[in-house]
Amino acid sequence: MDISLYYIEEGQGKPLILLHGNGEDHTYFVHQIRYFSRMYRVIAIDTRGHGASPRGTAPFSIRQFAEDLLSFMDTHQLEQADILGFSDGGNIALTFALHYPERVDRLILNGANLDSSGVKSSVQVPIILGYHMASLFSRVSVRARKNAELLRLMVEEPHIQLEELRKLSHRTLVIAGTRDMIREAHTRQMVEFLPHGELAILPGDHFLAKKSSEAFNRRVEIFLSKD
Repeated sequence: MDISLYYIEEGQGKPLILLHGNGEDHTYFVHQIRYFSRMYRVIAIDTRGHGASPRGTAPFSIRQFAEDLLSFMDTHQLEQADILGFSDGGNIALTFALHYPERVDRLILNGANLDSSGVKSSVQVPIILGYHMASLFSRVSVRARKNAELLRLMVEEPHIQLEELRKLSHRTLVIAGTRDMIREAHTRQMVEFLPHGELAILPGDHFLAKKSSEAFNRRVEIFLSKD
């Protein structure tokens, strides 16, 4: 691994890894870190090129972020963990579980999607336009280059087939908001293909963990407390 990922850790017990969304950092999970550290060893990571984690020279892709997570777990001697991923963090968690299933116990996928078709067009079209605009100026602007990299993740990734979900033996909670930017039909279809999938649709938008933290935390805790 060409970089070291920044992270914070609170609590003791079974590891619970938190993976934030596109353009964010570990602070997105401030309410979850405080809440779940009473019961778990909570580890909130800044993804490559986000927050305090350096960009490095490796590819800027969901698959690379999953490889970064593997290196992180190896470095910190984490044989297995529960993983909660939000948005692109959910896509990283899902990709990681598909490639390294033995390193995951339970999955919580919040606002995740299998490909860009899962995003509502009212959200996706402006993202595509922003990506093309940032790409146009990326040769002359460092800021535009960074924005283009971030937006490309939402335009061109992830690349997960529905049938791949059948491979997952993990208990998985798929959680989304009633007004989520991810199409509800897409979210429900994911659960249908997960052998041990569980669906939770809560009142709110894409940012449930931040805006509706009490309801979100309770629902996740119920899922994690099951035998």
